[in-house]
Amino acid sequence: MKYVVIVGDGMPDYPIDEIGGLTPLEYAHTPHMDMMCRRGEVGTTSNVPEGMPAGSDVANLSLLGYDPLRYYTGRAPIEAVAMGVDLGEKDVAFRCNLVTLSQEEYYSKRVMLDYSADEISTKEAASLLEEISSRLGTEKFHFHAGVSYRHLMVWQEGAGDIVLIPPHDISGLEIGGYLPRGAGADVILELMENSSTFLPEHAVNKERAKRGLGIASSIWIWGQGTRLFLDSFAQKYALEGTVISAVDLVKGLGLCAGLSVAEVSGATGNINTNYRGKALKALEKLHAGNDFVFIHIEAPDEAGHRGELETKIKAIEEIDEKVVGEVLGGLDSFKDVKIMVLADHPTPLALRTHTSEAVPFVIYRKGNPEHNRQISFNEKLAMQGRHLQQGFTLMDYFILDDCPGGKGRL
Repeated sequence: MKYVVIVGDGMPDYPIDEIGGLTPLEYAHTPHMDMMCRRGEVGTTSNVPEGMPAGSDVANLSLLGYDPLRYYTGRAPIEAVAMGVDLGEKDVAFRCNLVTLSQEEYYSKRVMLDYSADEISTKEAASLLEEISSRLGTEKFHFHAGVSYRHLMVWQEGAGDIVLIPPHDISGLEIGGYLPRGAGADVILELMENSSTFLPEHAVNKERAKRGLGIASSIWIWGQGTRLFLDSFAQKYALEGTVISAVDLVKGLGLCAGLSVAEVSGATGNINTNYRGKALKALEKLHAGNDFVFIHIEAPDEAGHRGELETKIKAIEEIDEKVVGEVLGGLDSFKDVKIMVLADHPTPLALRTHTSEAVPFVIYRKGNPEHNRQISFNEKLAMQGRHLQQGFTLMDYFILDDCPGGKGRL
């Protein structure tokens, strides 16, 4: 048996008047996902335990079969693993975004214009991180360049209980009410404020401004945590597998679980990613002997954060055609395959951030006959099927046909 999981990050949403009261998932043309629904099982899963942050870190930890309440230590240490950054026992890793703030005199009066610095390129960001490291780095503070706007800071023997707010949660808002709080917060705030004194004058930002692009005017520090340790996925499920993603968060989760990570040329983490390349890489890994492939696509989530309806619909349709469709079309040489398509969490356009509601899933086994007529993959219809209150049990159900706590069946 081969197993394929395809995650459309942030796909679920709320009904939108502009498209007739439908969600983007309902409105989008998704013939391959719909076929899977007619021939498979549809349901919902709650991937974010009550009281935990509704982030992709918590949710994808659940999707891989790990209870976040038991394992979760923070977002940034997961990304550190993917970036090859070793953390000491007392080190605290922080996510370090490049963001675009408005230019009021007082830092606290500025507005979060863009949590991604207008989707700054990785090459441009690397130059900025070099400057940040030169000016702000010390024996205690180390900065590491990542992908696009997503970077890392490590505070050796640092404070881990600071209250820090994700920048994508405060798009369009004055930042004063969302600045660091708690023991050690003054240190983090000083780094953020200091970065805003020199970044706007950097040559990269001046060139971006000439092209009419948003500049990376400050760093924004959040998502702190200590080293993550996970049980082996291979030992748990007796499967060798690969993670395919453009973002360090999901790569890091895979590596912590003992899975390999496959790189795909042109994988960006936004709407312009190499969808088909991810599907082809998954098929390549299955042919090479892997039994399990976890494909993650960030694009719907990014569109949700940016409030871009058309982009989110397009991202969902691209996933259906170029990822789900390509995988389904490449199964002829495999005798027995199970495919699951789902999301990690909703990213509603109206809120431009994550929520913790249950998300739809569909599980299809190659060769299943059609048994659900006139059904499509969306939030409403999925609610008629099995619901898993503990999202981390879904992987057991998918692989082991073991579903503790499940109820109902479509």
